[in-house]
Amino acid sequence: MIPSSSTPRLILASSSSYRRELLGRLHLPFEAIAPHIDETPLAGEAPQATALRLARAKAEAIALRHPGALVIGSDQVATLDGEQIGKPGDHPRALAQLQTMRGREVVFHTALCLWDGRDHSAQVENIQVFVRFRDLPDAELDAYLRIEQPYDCAGSAKNEGLGIALLERIDSSDPTALTGLPLIALTGMLRRAGVAFFGI
Repeated sequence: MIPSSSTPRLILASSSSYRRELLGRLHLPFEAIAPHIDETPLAGEAPQATALRLARAKAEAIALRHPGALVIGSDQVATLDGEQIGKPGDHPRALAQLQTMRGREVVFHTALCLWDGRDHSAQVENIQVFVRFRDLPDAELDAYLRIEQPYDCAGSAKNEGLGIALLERIDSSDPTALTGLPLIALTGMLRRAGVAFFGI
């Protein structure tokens, strides 16, 4: 499906299959392009600042290569007691993360940036999600990890899959933010950028 001449090209600055699936729910034509930026937090940088900086950097990186497009950048940082929790990468690290988080509240900062290449403006927002983990035994945490293998997910909890069984409570103004792309915030940004929904 090709956008009409009056609709700017829409690009998702991400290689994430989770974000592609979420954006696909809006029934808008879009492309997904990996931004390939350094996502290392800066020394002393607050978690919210990291998420906002990287969301904007992802969008800008793609916008520079595709002038005139609307580019969506998003980044998520998980925190426990104000300290960042990264993607575990392997089973032992994932188990250690879940052991640390059980029975406690983790805050996920999901930052969103919509870069408008027509006037080089940016809309940015950070959506917080408060997640309370169940106090589960090691055997259940280990079994979950072997089934789901969520080693590319911050905090090792894949809530769109079996990871939901690890959770006691989720509080957020935008439920899709936990999966990585806050659609309530995004649809507001797209409307302000002149994007029409429902085919009208």
